[in-house]
Amino acid sequence: MSSNSPHQRRGNTRQRIQDVALELFAEQGYEKTSLREIAERLDVTKAALYYHFKTKEDIIISVFQDLTQPIDDLIEWAEGEPRTLETKREVLRRYSEAMAAGTSLYRFMQENQATVRELSIGDTMKKRLFALVELLRAPDAPLADQVRCISALFTLHAGMMFLQHVEGDPEETRKAALEVATDLITRAHHQQQP
Repeated sequence: MSSNSPHQRRGNTRQRIQDVALELFAEQGYEKTSLREIAERLDVTKAALYYHFKTKEDIIISVFQDLTQPIDDLIEWAEGEPRTLETKREVLRRYSEAMAAGTSLYRFMQENQATVRELSIGDTMKKRLFALVELLRAPDAPLADQVRCISALFTLHAGMMFLQHVEGDPEETRKAALEVATDLITRAHHQQQP
């Protein structure tokens, strides 16, 4: 047995705990879910769960860090790029994909807003959103174009959060929201050209 296989097993267990915790948080709410219930659903002892996470907050923060890392990577990449229309379109595309990959987390955040505000993840998410807004808008642009840039970002949020109850394929909904967001950013960008 190789020396890193126990680490791989721990990694898999950690992810299973995160997935089951998110399921339970969605089913019965964050506040009403106990570590004991998470352990029971996983069919492990509470001690085994404690090996990975001491509190529910530890679980949700770890999920948040794992699922939002692509957004940090995106911001870091975009900050080094010129503020062209292509860069802005790529920011929207990657952000849309990152949100789709973290659907369960974003639904948790939407349904547990009071909890999110109390945890550090609320502030972290707000800072990321402001960083993305700054990457999309031109501060010297007309106000209507700045609103278009900000609205492009929140169109993606609308696609994720509020259109989830629309009948049809969630991937088609995501693509439609991305199309509208891209239209907004394109219109704002073209109106800023001399």
